[in-house]
Amino acid sequence: MTLAYVLINTELGEEGNVIKELRSIESVKEAHLTYGVYDVIAIAEAKNREKLKEIVAFKIRRLKDIRSTLTMIAIER
Repeated sequence: MTLAYVLINTELGEEGNVIKELRSIESVKEAHLTYGVYDVIAIAEAKNREKLKEIVAFKIRRLKDIRSTLTMIAIER
């Protein structure tokens, strides 16, 4: 399995909605509110890197209230 940490900036005040939507995506294992430069962190998991890229690009990044993301794919567990 391949794991990614997705740091997310949301529209102002929409953090809770984004977390709720993220948690409804099957491949998203965790989603948490954060303080600092990013508003939310999500942990996504997929069977391979290609599938993970699809999840981030087509499911996570296209959520309505997401302004920007920074994705870090884990290379070792």
